[in-house]
Amino acid sequence: MSLRKIISIEYILAFIITASFYGHLNFPWLYFIVFLLLPDITMVGYLINTKIGALFYNTGHSFVLPAMLMVIGLLTTTSIPLMAALIWLAHIFLDRALGYGLKYDDAFKKTHLQQIA
Repeated sequence: MSLRKIISIEYILAFIITASFYGHLNFPWLYFIVFLLLPDITMVGYLINTKIGALFYNTGHSFVLPAMLMVIGLLTTTSIPLMAALIWLAHIFLDRALGYGLKYDDAFKKTHLQQIA
């Protein structure tokens, strides 16, 4: 089995675990489905240029912001930040499972995981 396949399986498992936590906390599945693709709005930066596009996309697709949101939700025992963080993380894990990694600033299809065909 190739390394790329192993990495993809790891991200699929992370997606399943994240979705399982979401379900275990009895959050509404409708929100999960509706908001799962919301982080892709960060691609709007590519309308300006590839450098700004990569900055926006990478900001929305790194683990830092959803992890901070999760900590806020856990510390304040507030469900909305926790729900948003789980959906956001699920999106990132799904993207990475499909091979869509963080972008280099010279081309949308050049990522830290692979060159997208």
